[in-house]
Formats: sequence, C-alpha cells, structure tokens
Amino acid sequence: MGPTAIAMIFVIVWWLVWFMTLPFGYRPPARVETGHAKSAPDKPRLVKKALITTAITAVLVGAIVGVVELGWLSLDDFAE
Repeated sequence: MGPTAIAMIFVIVWWLVWFMTLPFGYRPPARVETGHAKSAPDKPRLVKKALITTAITAVLVGAIVGVVELGWLSLDDFAE
C-alpha cells in the first residue's frame, strides 16, 4: 500500500471519527446570549477533540494498514 492510499484512508477515517467525537462533553450554556443558538455548546473544546480524533485515527489506520500488509485483506478485492 502506497503513501497516497494511506493518506486517503487517514483523511476518510479522520472525518468519520471527527463527527463521532464532536458530541462528547456537550453541555448547553447556562445563559444564552442574544444571537446565539440554544443548542450551541458552552465550550466546544475543538482542539482537544481534534487531537483525540487524530490519535484514534492513527490507531485505526495502523490497524487497517497492518491487515492489508499482512495479506488478510486486499484492496484489489474491492476494485472489481
């Protein structure tokens, strides 16, 4: 598996994990200011969630690459 394929898998998995981690730690604000949505999180913690997402994605992509490199699964099977 080449670096381009690994990079593309990383990007796809990263976005999937990102959308799964966004709701973690959600707390609505105690007081809603004028012009803000009631459903907007009080503290979104996006940097922390991005770092967690990157770590989870690195593990998942490592497992995917390992499975493909060991020959348990071939990406050519899906190209037919």
